[in-house]
Amino acid sequence: MSKALRVGLLLFPGCMPAGLLAFADLLHAANRRTARTLFEVRFVALRAGAVDCAHGVSLPASAALGDGELDALLVPGFWAESAEQVDALIAAQASLVTALHKCSRRTQLWGYCAGVCLLAASGRLNGQPATVTWWLAEAMRQRYPKVSWQSEQSGLFNERTATASGVNGYLPIAEQLIARRVSGAVFNDISKLMVLPRPAVPHAAFQGASLIEQPSGLLRRLHPLIEQLPAQGITVQVLASRLGLSERTLARKVSGELGQTVAAYARRIKLNQVSERLTLTALPVTSIGAELGFSSDSNLRRMFKALTGLTPAEYRQKFARV
Repeated sequence: MSKALRVGLLLFPGCMPAGLLAFADLLHAANRRTARTLFEVRFVALRAGAVDCAHGVSLPASAALGDGELDALLVPGFWAESAEQVDALIAAQASLVTALHKCSRRTQLWGYCAGVCLLAASGRLNGQPATVTWWLAEAMRQRYPKVSWQSEQSGLFNERTATASGVNGYLPIAEQLIARRVSGAVFNDISKLMVLPRPAVPHAAFQGASLIEQPSGLLRRLHPLIEQLPAQGITVQVLASRLGLSERTLARKVSGELGQTVAAYARRIKLNQVSERLTLTALPVTSIGAELGFSSDSNLRRMFKALTGLTPAEYRQKFARV
């Protein structure tokens, strides 16, 4: 019988605890379902003791990082709305970054959401591919050029590291881990019991296109405005006027934050609305275009294929959930 895999769940001030708790529950379920101790899980931190996590939650770390050998360490995400906020947390956790760098080379390092940035800062992702959310991609490429950042990938699994994007990135890591140590039947049981149905993975063109994923206050004001306006009525002049900005200022801010024009950003948001209706409803494309204010059916189809490489009909066939 193989020995239990010793997994540390890393706590640090401001980390998001929900994913860690869910990850622990999944491994516990695998132990219970197989009636064997496949995984030994414990919370660790820079120092043993209570750690103030996000949302007013305090969790106890039973050991300090480096006290005792771990087979793997999971680094959770933290809430950040800009590259500057990521930099600030990394700077505040300089001692933790150093401790991660010093972790035994035998310890597998896993990270998800913004926790991947902590691993990058430690140097332990150098020379390897790693996930990064779209709005952080350029900043992370500049700060940590030795990492092969992949914004189009939601999960990457290497020999000694694993990274996954999004606040639920712990899930693909847990699934990979459990699937390697149990039978297919057992894995299916655990998935049915423990894992809620997840939204379909969107086309890469629409990753980061939801309101909650917008990294700044300006974009969180601009995004719903674009969604509310008819497609054919959207111009930089109209958007700037609604936001109380000059056209030049709006164009400069959007270009600075996203590296694209206002028109390109607005087009992606409107076409994301099209994609949602294609996947979640049975409405004809003509009706979708009329509802969202596109000037013509042919114009919608042309723009949609230019962005996704698929016609609306092909997109619906591939991604539909109805």
